[in-house]
Amino acid sequence: MKTMARETSLLQQEQVERLMQIGAYLRHMREEQGFSQEEVAARTLIQARLLKAIEEGKLHQLPEPVYVQGFIRRYADALGLDGSEFAEAFPAEKSLHLESSWKDSPAAQLRPLHLYIAYIALIVASVSLLSYIVGRSATPNATSVQPSPVSPTSTVTPQTATKPTNRSPVPASATAQSLATRPSPTRSPRSDKPVQVDVQLTAQSWMEVEVDGEVKLAEVLAEGTERTWTADRQIRVRSGNAGGVKIAHNGGKLEPMGAPGAVEEKTYSASDSANASDSASPSDSQTATPAAE
Repeated sequence: MKTMARETSLLQQEQVERLMQIGAYLRHMREEQGFSQEEVAARTLIQARLLKAIEEGKLHQLPEPVYVQGFIRRYADALGLDGSEFAEAFPAEKSLHLESSWKDSPAAQLRPLHLYIAYIALIVASVSLLSYIVGRSATPNATSVQPSPVSPTSTVTPQTATKPTNRSPVPASATAQSLATRPSPTRSPRSDKPVQVDVQLTAQSWMEVEVDGEVKLAEVLAEGTERTWTADRQIRVRSGNAGGVKIAHNGGKLEPMGAPGAVEEKTYSASDSANASDSASPSDSQTATPAAE
């Protein structure tokens, strides 16, 4: 029972991460082609609120995973993509139903020689089934949809984001391994821009970062990665494993985004920095009055 519960939890976390990756990519392609959610809803006959939930990776607002696969296929086909590839990249929940009563089966009434052969076949089938389950639990789906990696200092362009439409998406495991070999940058000093966000990963997590309305990052980052973004107006940060992400605003203290395995989103704007400085001024004047007396 514990093993089944653990596999279910891992499957749900994988579904959330994959849906966030697929949804972010589909949203980018929709905006690139100039379609609104209502136009796509009319073409696919999928409610706009469900399309929005797919783009934002909100699995709890969607029906059963098998229906989500169908929505993803129709959404991708409507954008001129390979809907089957995108649907297969989202893992649907599968249950194993084993035959319970061996002694009631016809093989139990066979002669000893046939019974011996049946036992051997059962052992071979059990070993094959166990190998399949272990391999499926240890290795992520090889057809995962991975948006093109984006450097924190680069700009997402149509050429880099939309070109790989005729090939299989990049596996998340390969991205994580390649990122793990890169040297992590050190935490940047305070920028002159009004908004600065420092991020440090204590565990692997999928991240999406939007700077002044432009997506700068949408990929899986490895444990130990450190990144910094600056903006003139606003920075939005989203994580698929909030407990493994520490974040600091404008040179402040690094604090976890949320609970492990939780999907969290935080937004930091220039108005937040201005309000923080304004609220600090009265306290300074109050502390200075007793000293003057």
